[in-house]
Amino acid sequence: MKKRRVAVGFVASMAMMTAMLAGCGSTQKTTVDTSTKTKGKVVWWGWTPGSPVNEKYIAEFNKKYPDIKITWKQTSIDNYNAALRPALANGQGVDAFQVSPGSGNGGVKTYGGQALDLTPAVKEALGANYKDKLNKSSITTMTINGKLKALGVGTVYAGNLWINKDLFDKYHVKVPTNLDEWIEACKVFRQNGIEGFVQGAGQGAFNIDTFHAIADDVSPGTFTKATRGQVKWTDGSIVKALTLWKGLFDDGIMQKGALGIKQYPEANNLFMSQKAAMVMMGSWYTMNALPDTMKANIASAASTKEPFTMVPINFPDIAGTGHTGSMFGDTDYADAVSATSKNKKAATTFAVWLATSQSGQQMVADSLNLVPNLKSVTPNWDNVKLVNPEKQNEPIKEFIKNAMASGDNPRFGGINADMNQALTDVLAGVAGGTITPKDGAVQLATTQANSK
Repeated sequence: MKKRRVAVGFVASMAMMTAMLAGCGSTQKTTVDTSTKTKGKVVWWGWTPGSPVNEKYIAEFNKKYPDIKITWKQTSIDNYNAALRPALANGQGVDAFQVSPGSGNGGVKTYGGQALDLTPAVKEALGANYKDKLNKSSITTMTINGKLKALGVGTVYAGNLWINKDLFDKYHVKVPTNLDEWIEACKVFRQNGIEGFVQGAGQGAFNIDTFHAIADDVSPGTFTKATRGQVKWTDGSIVKALTLWKGLFDDGIMQKGALGIKQYPEANNLFMSQKAAMVMMGSWYTMNALPDTMKANIASAASTKEPFTMVPINFPDIAGTGHTGSMFGDTDYADAVSATSKNKKAATTFAVWLATSQSGQQMVADSLNLVPNLKSVTPNWDNVKLVNPEKQNEPIKEFIKNAMASGDNPRFGGINADMNQALTDVLAGVAGGTITPKDGAVQLATTQANSK
């Protein structure tokens, strides 16, 4: 969310949408025709990673398939579901569309009924052993009732911060590793007219990321166990994590008015315009270490600043446990093909190319937006030119290595729609002071019990 990444939004009406779309999709023919199709027009819907990255993917695709015209149609994270639902229902204007695991925007369980089964196409591309060649989660999270409803493009991870190293060096600020250092860093930057840390706390998905990171600091793995029902949400470590989450607002780490803005575009724009020195973003944000991508995003933030040196750091050890460096990830997004598209073959060709071909996946790897879905592909560091290679190369390489070694710690894949909304509501309520951490934990436990 990406985007993955970016980025991922949540809506309260997921369950209703699931029922409506499942009903619409139940009568659709969902077996893809894998015969050759090298001509056609495809409208590709999505929210991530956006321009200019997606246009580069399309340009590379057209080197092999010059007669398939791809039009990228981007929506905001929060508007994606509302825009996509009627477009799919009408059967017009959407050929390929992005979906995600879990219950975030574009949840595959919500929209899978409107998508083709891509199993024959991926078998044709990679052979009968295709599952051995692709990231496991990209298959398991996108399979519904034995049918592969979308092809994962890559994995996205969260749990870290990104900092503007140039600002840290300019104002001689220590990179924070614990709560006191984080508070002090924010204080120094604020004294110099810069927000220390910025978060769009009005957007639930990124609050869940931050809370997950705090929970893993308090007790590694407990958050994931709670989503699976293996630990109660009223566990003491969850209550402590909620208390620490509240502390970010009370201690001056969260900027004033954080609950009134979103991560995209506001928090992102503050960081990109160098008005904030730290931001909570995951691996999808790595693409901003590339000069062209950063220039485009700086311009989108209505800034005239030059590209700067941004590097990833571990989430500070605010619990004082020494548990740092924890990360969590899912397939960021996958491409599905609409069952009502008039250009199914061309759309399938594009979805398969981006998710399974060496050239497509190399583009994904080198864009530094996602960890590629195809296991044989890694970034070609000889071709990847960063804004400040001397200061960025090693931290980013280590960051990607750490992310890939994170193990069984999903981001949103294990969170259903009801729990998604409950987490969003509880975190906002605790931050705003209308819900106590203990009461918030009870609400989460009640939601999980009622959604079984």
